[in-house]
Amino acid sequence: MTYPHPILAREGWPFIAASVLLSVIVWALAGFWWSLPLWIWTVFVVQFFRDPARPIPREPLAVLSPADGRIVAISHAFDPYAQRDALKISVFMNVFNVHSNRSPVDGQLRDVQYFPGKFLNADLDKASEQNERNALVIDCEGRVVTAVQVAGLIARRILCYVKPGETLLRGQRFGFIRFGSRVDVYLPLDAQSRVSIGDKVYASSTVLANFAA
Repeated sequence: MTYPHPILAREGWPFIAASVLLSVIVWALAGFWWSLPLWIWTVFVVQFFRDPARPIPREPLAVLSPADGRIVAISHAFDPYAQRDALKISVFMNVFNVHSNRSPVDGQLRDVQYFPGKFLNADLDKASEQNERNALVIDCEGRVVTAVQVAGLIARRILCYVKPGETLLRGQRFGFIRFGSRVDVYLPLDAQSRVSIGDKVYASSTVLANFAA
């Protein structure tokens, strides 16, 4: 599904409209100072649901970040969704990050797997295994990339708009997670990480890793 990036994510329009309406009503009935906390909340809601367009690197072997946030894990791990050993890179999104999720590579979507679960702090490693999550297994010309949307302590809704068999383009918007969460990316073992723990990354524009040539 192609998404035109209209600055504010469509998922946020009902929340933004409700916040503005409530702020205006309180202002009209009780005055500006009583409505000020609601206007501050409205500003927060607007910034949470921003969804800016991003430049997309065209390096043929690059794997792009599927989300904005901070790198919290880089390790060898077992990918339970594609049943293989893999290089795992995890991106933690706090409430001030953009929460639109975008495809890290060009490829065919081989599988989508949803799992109900807990809502632990997404900054914790065990969140990858215990929290609600949705995994996309992408075949990129024989190289498999798994991107896993993981709900967090506050996030209670994972949205995914793509289905098995679809062709994804790098940078294509495939989903959204509300209010603080995590995305795990599993790559072939011979992929080379281009990020470090603590690095800030941006969906579509930051290169997480390179495939082996």
